[in-house]
Amino acid sequence: MPVRKTREQHGFSLELGGEYVKRFMLLNDSGNQVLFEGLLGELKEISLIEASMLEVRGSNGILRVDLTEQELRKALK
Repeated sequence: MPVRKTREQHGFSLELGGEYVKRFMLLNDSGNQVLFEGLLGELKEISLIEASMLEVRGSNGILRVDLTEQELRKALK
């Protein structure tokens, strides 16, 4: 079943080379929970793309989260 994004939900993507994936596993028999761990590496840059996506770049990959600057500031308080 496809995941539908709402205003309250935030999508993400992770690009990581295979040798930097530490763990990827289903946490239960029904397959509706996943654990993904890896090594993003040395922090290279953190930026907001088009004011709507947080991007964290490491030497081993990139993590992107649908998050505005306002939402980020609110969450950090």
